[in-house]
Amino acid sequence: MKLALVGATGLVGQEMRQVLEERKFNISAFLPVASERSLGKNLTYLGQEYPVLSMEEAIARQPDIALFSAGASVSLDFAPAFAAVGTRVIDNSSAFRMHPDRPLIVPEINGHVLRPEDRIIANPNCSTIQMVMVLAPLHRRYQMRRIVVSTYQSVTGTGKEAVTQMMNERAGIKGPMVYPHPIDMNVLPHIDSFLDNGYTKEEMKMVNETKKILGDEQVRLTATTVRIPAIGGHSEALNVEFAQEYDLAEVRNILENTPGVIVQDDVQNNLYPMPIWAHGKDEVFVGRLRRDETQPKTLNLWIVADNLRKGAATNAVQIAEYIRAQAWI
Repeated sequence: MKLALVGATGLVGQEMRQVLEERKFNISAFLPVASERSLGKNLTYLGQEYPVLSMEEAIARQPDIALFSAGASVSLDFAPAFAAVGTRVIDNSSAFRMHPDRPLIVPEINGHVLRPEDRIIANPNCSTIQMVMVLAPLHRRYQMRRIVVSTYQSVTGTGKEAVTQMMNERAGIKGPMVYPHPIDMNVLPHIDSFLDNGYTKEEMKMVNETKKILGDEQVRLTATTVRIPAIGGHSEALNVEFAQEYDLAEVRNILENTPGVIVQDDVQNNLYPMPIWAHGKDEVFVGRLRRDETQPKTLNLWIVADNLRKGAATNAVQIAEYIRAQAWI
């Protein structure tokens, strides 16, 4: 098996390589792809060095799988070219997520919708992935009616330049700014660009992707996405209204038995999910489980996950593992 990694030198690309190594994803050839300034460099995979290739060189090698993490414009330009030579593309950008013919996959939830003929597969938005990992089993049991979510998202979700901006500000160094305002010692209620309806693209991604992944257009969701000066993961506060009455002990039991989800909910001992604990881990952490006392059939909860791991790299690699397990390659 030949595997191409497009955007191999970026934050998510580096994390994808690490996850592949950790999970011992055995391949015959590793094809790292990056921008022109990285050509000629070598990247190591499982102890062996591989030269960084151009996009054209990688396509000519006809890889079995290509993991893309280089932005939507790159995906739109080159993912179809890889697919045309028989490659299965797993794309981490927003380019194909809402395309009606491109599956949007979280393997634990809807891996079953993948078909042998799918050549371009979309990896969902990081904040969506961690949310649906927790909500999908509850939706199956109680049928969600409405979700109100506020996110508190790490600067790593923007990329290396955002981390540099925050660290520069923390050290009192003037430098390039990715955000329109300082991020250190600040909170920005602004992720991605604003749309005509007053919401941001990030907020509408969560709305639309959740419906597609769950396969339910009736679920209502409203989101406010916020950037905070943290590294390690995204946090989310949710208020979820169900059609059926729920039992809090049963909710806890469902989540404790959901693969990939860890319940951290012992407030007497100050145990609850935090990015500092989620960092570097593949699981999604949930806590602060409590009944909304203002209206019936409504649950409050708090979700945290490493946005570079399950929110991006790990989910993409899990899709590749799922495809391999089906013997489609």
